[in-house]
Amino acid sequence: MLTLLTSFKVARGVVFLAVLALVAISCSDFLTSAPDDGDVFDAPLEGLTAAEQAAFVRGDAEFGRRFSPATGLGPVFNNVSCISCHSGDGRGRLENSLHRIGSVADGFLGAIGGPQIQDKATPGAHAEPIPTGVAVSVRLPPPVFGAGLIEAIPDAALIALADENDANGDGISGRPNWTTSHEYVPATEPGGGAGPRIGRFGRKAQTPTILQQTVEAYHQDMGITSEFHPQENRNPMSPVPAENFDLAADPEVPSATVLAVVHYLRTLAPPAAGAESAARAEGKSLFTSVGCAQCHVPTLNTGLHAIAALANKPVTLYSDLLLHDMGDALADNRPDGGASGREWRTTPLWGLRLMRQFLNGQAFLMHDGRARTVEQAILLHGGEALRARTAFAGLSVGQRASLLDFVESR
Repeated sequence: MLTLLTSFKVARGVVFLAVLALVAISCSDFLTSAPDDGDVFDAPLEGLTAAEQAAFVRGDAEFGRRFSPATGLGPVFNNVSCISCHSGDGRGRLENSLHRIGSVADGFLGAIGGPQIQDKATPGAHAEPIPTGVAVSVRLPPPVFGAGLIEAIPDAALIALADENDANGDGISGRPNWTTSHEYVPATEPGGGAGPRIGRFGRKAQTPTILQQTVEAYHQDMGITSEFHPQENRNPMSPVPAENFDLAADPEVPSATVLAVVHYLRTLAPPAAGAESAARAEGKSLFTSVGCAQCHVPTLNTGLHAIAALANKPVTLYSDLLLHDMGDALADNRPDGGASGREWRTTPLWGLRLMRQFLNGQAFLMHDGRARTVEQAILLHGGEALRARTAFAGLSVGQRASLLDFVESR
């Protein structure tokens, strides 16, 4: 009897181990795995030190932090966190579009709520209505990945691409948006300090530094004051003082929090491009031959940088970061910095491969998201891009498909 019982236990153990083995073999059929870093918008750059990685993690947490009135939100604002506007750190959605008004000449219409309309308010406060009778520019939140690489491209590289007077006669006259950094940006920051600086961020390249972009996003988008910008944002048309609804002491976040987010943005890696194919090779060649690459420059290079992972690296952003006149159809008639109401910064194309994964299968392209496909976006180009648009429209159906497949694989 004892022998029989022992044999039963051994047999049962063998069966149990066999089942475990089968489960282990088939796990990959049932369990998901994390995507590769090149397939997301929130991966760190390769080559960060342990300390830089730790700082990245902290900044990531702050980027996702949701604010409430008790922690400083408002009294007027557009959204409750950074991540709420930048879906997965990628392109924003139409419902998160911002409305910009005014220009330098009219003081950005600050008396009625400019330069940005805050369309939400905390309880008791008054949100800002979109004004009538003034130029209103709808701006879709841009991707934030790769910002550090963009910031690390030397001024000289962008100046070399500029041709403000179209000296070569190709119809392209890109130019930098020369602007000045805010006084709170120290000279030790890339793009900081006194004097003219080349703008790189924003739809019209109106901002020269990640620090300024971050501080203003806290202040304008969320109504969060910081040690860099400690004055509360308010609705100037409201009869009730904003202070009545300001529940948190100013500044509402310390400079360390802002700098953590700056580091996070600075060390966010762009996603990888898609696999190469014969069709995409043809599309790449056509992309150049029709003239797209004259503004959407495939690769620029960074220079020296305190963060080794950002130093002397190729940047395949497909942009010259310069201003171009895009014609009447895309004009918003709102100057910004040195940009006119017809000029826009060349939008980088990297990340298009993944955009629909973070936008419920949709695409929102151009500064205001009006184009829902890459083809629609190309056909909306005018002004300096008219020649390239016409050349694209003249391609055969197969050639256009190859070019579009290449662009959407970036």
